[in-house]
Amino acid sequence: MSATVVRKRSALTKGQLPKFAPYIVLAVALVVGAAIMALIGFNALGWGIVSAILFAVGLVSWSGAVEGARKAKDKLATCLVVGSFLIALLPLVSVIVTVLVNGIPGLITPGFLGTSMNGVTGAFDNKAVEEGAPVLGGIYHALLGTLQITLLATVISVPVGLLTSIYLVEYGNDRPLARAITFFVDVMTGIPSIVAGLFAAAFFFAIVGPGTKTGAVAAVALSVLMIPVVVRSSEEMLKIVPNELREASYALGVRKWRTITKVVIPTAISGIASGVTLAIARVIGETAPILVTAGFATTINNNVFGGWMASLPTFIYTQILNPTSPSNPEPSDQRAWGAALVLIILVMLLNLGARLIARLFAPKTGR
Repeated sequence: MSATVVRKRSALTKGQLPKFAPYIVLAVALVVGAAIMALIGFNALGWGIVSAILFAVGLVSWSGAVEGARKAKDKLATCLVVGSFLIALLPLVSVIVTVLVNGIPGLITPGFLGTSMNGVTGAFDNKAVEEGAPVLGGIYHALLGTLQITLLATVISVPVGLLTSIYLVEYGNDRPLARAITFFVDVMTGIPSIVAGLFAAAFFFAIVGPGTKTGAVAAVALSVLMIPVVVRSSEEMLKIVPNELREASYALGVRKWRTITKVVIPTAISGIASGVTLAIARVIGETAPILVTAGFATTINNNVFGGWMASLPTFIYTQILNPTSPSNPEPSDQRAWGAALVLIILVMLLNLGARLIARLFAPKTGR
């Protein structure tokens, strides 16, 4: 009986590559690729490209010889899809690795997160490079400015964007006003960030006076960039809420506004939270509008409505473009990379927070 089972299994697997075939081809491709790169000058990127090409050619050829043309074409398509995914992932991995390698030394410097650049001059950086003294100066003022400006921009943008999307989905009904709003939202989605900064600066110039640069002006500029993203993402999330839920609520005699607040929005809250997070991530790293509207400061400013205010993007920009000590820019580079790492960590925390909010406010399922 066991011999019969073995014969049946052999018949079923006949004309198929073994499960470990891709691993064998990969190992051979890596070895041959390393040998080829050793002859022409070894580098990791070239080794990866050559190995990938050899792997695809070897696996497809082996499959064509054993399984036939149809399976070989399937293997080729799989290699192309996986290869495209890895190519798309490569810049992200490269950016993360580069920022981690260059940013960790600045992040772990004592006082980096808790001090500002107030009183830090080129003499301190020269001493750090020439005598090995600690690198002074941190990002506390820029971190505080980023949080204040982004929070105010979110407070402005989220209600406006969410209410606009509710109007477009629930009340618009293809009216002229709804079509006009949709058109202008599409236009605002593609405007350059510097234009938003110039708009906010000109707006406050006309109302308050010339030379007005505060965190509030920067928040208005960022809100111009955030509102279209919030409107578009929230609109799409509200559209995918089944109409049956609305009709069931109406059938129970619930008013429309209460149906929207108690049924529609809670159902779409997960996607709305993700859209808001995407909008915040879109503007938290903007540099040009902040420079135009909030300027740059080296001291701590707790008043978002008065005085110049620094942010992480402008801190990075100024540290790279105008080092504290032009003759010894290494400490400034270290601060800039550390600030960039903190900025990436903030974006990651925003994504985690959006997932947590979506989980807390999503409709509960079950009996």
